[in-house]
This record gives sequence, C-alpha cells and structure tokens, in this order.
Amino acid sequence: MDSEALEIRQHLARFPPFEGLTDALLDLVAESVDVAYFKAGSEILEREQTIDALYYIRSGAVEVYRRGGALLNRLEEGDIFGHFSLLRNHRVHFPVKAIEDTLVYLVPDEIFRRLGTEDEQFADFVELDRPRLQSAVEKRGGDAGLATTRVRKLISRPPVMVDASVTVRDAATRMTASHATSVLVLGEEDGNPRYAVTAPEGTQACLLGVLTDADFRSRVVAEGKPPETPVSEIVQGPPTTIQSDETLQEAMLCMLRNNLQHLPVLHRRTPVGVLHISDIIRHQTHTSLYLVERIFSQGSPQALARLLPDVREAFVRMVEEGADSQVIGSALSTIGRSFTRRLLELGEAELGPPPVPYCFMALGSMARNEQTIVTDQDNALVLDDSFDPARHDEYFAALGQFVSDGLAACGYSYCTGGIMATNREWRQPLRVWREYFIDWIGQPTPERLLHSSIFFDLDSVSGEEAFVVALQDLVAERAPRSPLFLAAMARNAGNRTPPLGFFRNFVMEKDGKQNNTINVKRRGTAPMTDLIRVHALACGSTAQNSFDRLNDIARTDLLPSGVSDRIRYALELISMLRIRHQAIDLQRDHPPTNSIEPENISPAERHNLKDAFQLLSDAQKFLQFRYPIPARRS
Repeated sequence: MDSEALEIRQHLARFPPFEGLTDALLDLVAESVDVAYFKAGSEILEREQTIDALYYIRSGAVEVYRRGGALLNRLEEGDIFGHFSLLRNHRVHFPVKAIEDTLVYLVPDEIFRRLGTEDEQFADFVELDRPRLQSAVEKRGGDAGLATTRVRKLISRPPVMVDASVTVRDAATRMTASHATSVLVLGEEDGNPRYAVTAPEGTQACLLGVLTDADFRSRVVAEGKPPETPVSEIVQGPPTTIQSDETLQEAMLCMLRNNLQHLPVLHRRTPVGVLHISDIIRHQTHTSLYLVERIFSQGSPQALARLLPDVREAFVRMVEEGADSQVIGSALSTIGRSFTRRLLELGEAELGPPPVPYCFMALGSMARNEQTIVTDQDNALVLDDSFDPARHDEYFAALGQFVSDGLAACGYSYCTGGIMATNREWRQPLRVWREYFIDWIGQPTPERLLHSSIFFDLDSVSGEEAFVVALQDLVAERAPRSPLFLAAMARNAGNRTPPLGFFRNFVMEKDGKQNNTINVKRRGTAPMTDLIRVHALACGSTAQNSFDRLNDIARTDLLPSGVSDRIRYALELISMLRIRHQAIDLQRDHPPTNSIEPENISPAERHNLKDAFQLLSDAQKFLQFRYPIPARRS
C-alpha cells in the first residue's frame, strides 16, 4: 500500500462506520477511493443529480438541505453523506453545499454495497437495516449473570505458588503472610501437557495440585505429620483447572461436579489466581436485592451510611455486565426507596408512632425509577386531612429531618432547592396538595412552573399510597384539558438546550471546575425527561418512568409515527453514556459526576451522541409547535 492510501486508511479507521471494518475491507476502501476538493460556497450535490459514490469528509464542513431549502444538517470531519441516495435510486434527494474549503473521499458504489453486505456494523450505521441510534443502543445490550460473567472478573490477586520440595511449615507461612486459603504446588514438568504451566520465573513446570486450609488440618495436623514434611507428600492430584475466559456458570458447574472449594485459574498456561466458591457467592450477593435485604437489617442511620461502598460496587458491577439504563435506574431507585423506608422505620421507633396517617412521597428521578449513583433527595410528606399543625407538625418536622439527614449520610445530598420533607411548604395534608396542583395547572405561567415541574414526577415510597394515587389521578384528569398549562410546561422544557453549536460541534461548559466538559444530565437526560413529561401530561398518562410514558405517548397521535421510538433510543444512549462515565469515575477513585469530556469517548460514540442531541433539539422545537400558547379571547 502506497503512502497516500495508507494515510487515507489511517484517517478512515478513526471514524464510524469504517472504524469497525476488518483490515481487509479497510484496505479495500483505502485503495479504491477518489479524492475531490470543493471550495467554500460551492455546490457538492444538487437535487436529482445522479450519485455513484459515498462521500466522506476528510476536512472542512458542509450543509445538507431539505427539499424546501431549509437546513437539514451540518457535517464535519469524519461524517458521511450521500448514503441515503445510494440506497434508493442513485438520485440526490438532499442537496449539499460546502461552507468551508472541503476535501472529501469518494467511496465507489460497488465498494459501498460490498461493505453493507459483508459488515453488519457498517450496514446498521448507514441504515440498511435500522436507524443508527437504535443500532448503537441495541449493540451494547448485555445480560448480567453467571452465564456471561468471565472468571477473570473475580480474580483480584495472583495465587500463592510453592515448589513441591517446600515444607508444609514454609507453605503455611507463605499462605498466612498472603492472607490466602490455598497454595498451588509446582513440580518438575512430567511431559503431560494437560498439567504443564509457566512458573513465576518463566520456566516450565507441572501443576501437581492445590493445598488448602482444610488439607493442612486433615492431612498434616490430624495425621500428626511433622512441619518439615515436603508438600509433595501431602498434595493430591491431578488438579482440576479452568481458563480465565470461561464463565462463572462453567466454573460453578466444574466445582460442583468435582466437589471443589478451590479452583486454580489459568490464562493459557500461566496460573493467575484461585477461585473460591465463596467468591462466586459473594459476587452473586452484590446485587440490589441483596443490598435491600442488608438495608432492612441495619439498626441505625450510621450503619446504613456504611453501606454506601456496597451500593457503588453494585452499580459498577451492573454497568460492567451490560445492564441497560432502565435496569440500573430501577435497581438504584429500589435501593434509594429502601434506605428511605428503613429510615422512616428507625425514625418512628425513636419518635413514636405517627399522630395521623401519612405518605412519604418521592419526586424526580426516584419517582421515575431513573436514579443514578449521582443523585440528590427530592421528597415531601402528604398528610391525612385530620392533620393539625399546632398538634402534629412538630412530630413530622422531626421525622422529615431524621430521614433527610439519614439520606444525606447515605450519599443522597440535600436538595439545593429545598424540595424536601424538612420544608414546611412540602409537608402538608392531602387537601392542600390538591390545591397546589389545581393552582399550578389552572393558573400556570412558565415562571411559576419553573421550580414546580419536579412535582409532576411523583410516587409513593411508604405509608398511605392512596394519598399519592389521588394526586396522580388529579393531574391525569386536569392536565390534558389545560392547554395553557401544557404550553407553559413546554416553554420550560425548552430552556435547557442540547450542547450542539452552529457547526454541530459540542458546546462545552465554561464554569470552572467542570470546564471544557458536557454535563449530560443538565444538557441531555434532564431536557429529554422534561419534554417526555409534557407529552405524558397531555395524554393523561399516570406512568412516572420516562420509558413507560413513551409507551403511553406512542398509543396517541401526539407525535409523528416512529418519533417515540427515536426519542427512546436517544434517551437510552445519553443515559448510558452518563452512567458508564460515573462507573469509570468510581473505578478510578474519583468522585462521580454528570460531566464527560468528549475527547475521552470514541469517535463512534461522539457521532451517536451528536445524533441523540440533534434529535433532542428537533423534539424540543416540535414541542413548541405542538403546544402553542392559546390565543386570548377578546
């Protein structure tokens, strides 16, 4: 391959959909492309022009236009265009104009079609089968559990290994110093490839077997053998081993079949660890269900706070095992609700039984079952209508403070806006809450609703659930019949715009600590849930989770066909990017945040993220069209 083709190959390999091609296909593309140059302001493709190549932008920028002349998209280095026309009738549907001096690579149609035939990832990207966002979301789906988790995930330290000539005293001393419960015994290679391994010094040896704590008790102490006995006289073989890339399910079956507590783990021929049956049990118990059980067994807020590392470990594990945002959000919300319920139990035990019935109400992400590891507390108390402030409020103020302080200790920071049960305004009887919602819906302005939108994500955590159900039903009944309310909510939903600049570049935060980053909650998931909420209110949905709301919206004619699905994929992609970066922060012992640095994500992720942000931007514009401010009657 000549130097020019090599340079083309290296550039293509950095961007989707070429980055995932095999070396052979990538070489084929690089050796077959033509190069074209367009000056700023020149037409690249005109409507109805015949097209016979895929266009790839090497440098510069272009604009793509709709049929009526409106701007459709701006593309830059690494983007492609012309593929829709190639997939249809080889006629240009969307004209393209250079807005900077632009260099493009032209991939011939026959090569383009071969790539679509031979590489599924390429086909997905150019929409041969399904939209790009859908493909990106479905591709990263996974299945958490024994059947998919590799043994190497549980190996945290190398095995203790000794030569067969070592005495049992020395072997026991080595085990004690390493806090190990077993030792691998190596001998001279005996020619049997099944038991041949690579010793720590790089020499070849034979794995004779494993000595465990139980072996020292039963074969040394119980039989009265002296400490100077060589381990070769104690160890029993041949050993059973497993490769590090096998699944935990296979490891578990192997240990059960052979009645083993310890299983040596090899990477090819090198021992890398010893798996104990308790490792698998411990791994399986680091789940949200196990955590919930532990939460309800704690006897104080201080004991609950000590579970924070376990919550974070469970979160990281779910991310590593490929759980999607709905699974993770639901699990973390369940954990958060469990902390809240246990704190309420402890609070009542300390303060005595409540003087009147109540419901502790979750708001925001917990109500939507969409919590991440970075979250604050948004909650309120709905009290029975028999509530008398003079006689009862002291109790509920103390209960709210007890729970709020306990949640803060468990990692749920105080709400900076004061939306907590500690605030008397949000500690009211049901009749007052009904008045709140009737007032918000009946006399709305964007300003009044700016800080109360969170109250339209509400769910019961503990207590009289019927109180919160009554409020949900009230909202579902009144909101669809209140166009001014929907218009005001729609205006607020457009306040937080996605971080895309004029040329479809990312717009970075400029606020000091998070400088040159993107806050994917503030600029992504939050405005996405805002606009979904508006459509859900308009159709009378009582669902709280954003994905469940989209299901209800899809059954109406509020959105054009297919848009609900595209919003779903965009929300999932942005949510998982946020979640994965929080997990990375934790693994690096950094405080997790909602911010990402675009240069730390792959070119494919950057392109997909731009697509998701562009869809969010379009959905926000449609929101203003769908819910206009009603004309005043004269």
